[in-house]
Amino acid sequence: MTGSTMQPAETAQVIERNSTWRILPAVSFTFIAYLCIGVFIATLPGFVHQQLGLSAVLAGLFVSLQYIATFATRSYAGKRTDTLGPRESVRQAMIFCGLSGLLLIVAVLLQRRLWLAIPIVVASRLSLGIGESLCGTGAIMWGIGRVGSAETAKVIAWNGVATYVPIALGAPVGILIVSYGGMAALGAVVAAVCVAGYLGATRMEPTKAPEGERHGIRTILLRVAPYGMALALGGVGFGVIAAFITLYFAHQNWQGAAMSLTIYGMSFVCARLLFAGLIPKFGGFRVAAVSFAIETVGLTVLALNHSRELAYIGCGLTGLGFSLIFPALGVEVANTFPVSSRGTVLAVYSAFVDLSLFLTGPVAGLVISLYGYPTVFASVGATVLTALGLTVLLASRTVSMRGDAEPQG
Repeated sequence: MTGSTMQPAETAQVIERNSTWRILPAVSFTFIAYLCIGVFIATLPGFVHQQLGLSAVLAGLFVSLQYIATFATRSYAGKRTDTLGPRESVRQAMIFCGLSGLLLIVAVLLQRRLWLAIPIVVASRLSLGIGESLCGTGAIMWGIGRVGSAETAKVIAWNGVATYVPIALGAPVGILIVSYGGMAALGAVVAAVCVAGYLGATRMEPTKAPEGERHGIRTILLRVAPYGMALALGGVGFGVIAAFITLYFAHQNWQGAAMSLTIYGMSFVCARLLFAGLIPKFGGFRVAAVSFAIETVGLTVLALNHSRELAYIGCGLTGLGFSLIFPALGVEVANTFPVSSRGTVLAVYSAFVDLSLFLTGPVAGLVISLYGYPTVFASVGATVLTALGLTVLLASRTVSMRGDAEPQG
């Protein structure tokens, strides 16, 4: 005999590698969009507070405007992806993200005229939020279109990696650019990167918009809501760590607050890379339930801890737990709809975590001011535990519905 025959395990590894290499080009546009978000998160508050002379509260509000725009346009992004195809959504996302950089340049040039600079900064933040919405949905659906709906969990998992890694990189990159060239240089870099992204999307092979019946937004919202609520309740854990862990370390007179965020991010990314394959193997509901339990343990450790090392462990467990919740429940909710509506479904589903992260800051801040940090971590842990209960109910309902759908005989 000449040549060799691959064993089944080797064949599976080849297929796995091939699907990954087809997913990565699609989620690379998510990387670009969130790199733009990351560099602005690290630098915009300083520009608004120190150069425009506005209060720290307003500086925080300017950052939050992006999330409002993202939340408000999720449905539009999903509908556009379902009807015109993912590539058009991604290209439009690059335009909006790039526009946010150009508007920032104009705001810098007009910073001595606050009545002009402030609305331009607002427009820049809204533009970036719209770009995030379009890219988040478009990139996921483009990836699914390239490898098939059976790989939905894997696409969502890689898209999550392409979300959190550039946010982590964005802070040092943004600060470095501003330190050498100022905010106008940062705006120019953002615009240039997005032009490259637009050209890359244009050159890449499109996938067709799926054909078939499309559900109305009201039907989608009603059916997605229970899954979205579970996601939102689980997202509170991430929101409270992102917003308050550095203040918590300062309150405790501990050094190394940045390390807690690094540990959280590393746990999140590693779980996405290593364990996303558990979702098709064991089912989204089971993976989500275990994930919620791990996240609850992490938040409980934060509530009870009296040392910096335990705080690190709590952050790591919380990141590990939250990592797979989005793709696990996302696969389950996507499977309840035809492929022709899944762009809108995933967009509406994503909007729940946008809303969760937006509301977590003020609500958790109020709890901290009244009762302190241990109480807020314990309360958030109870919230995540509620999400676990909701997931169990959804799983039992789904099993019951599938049983009723089976032919009797």
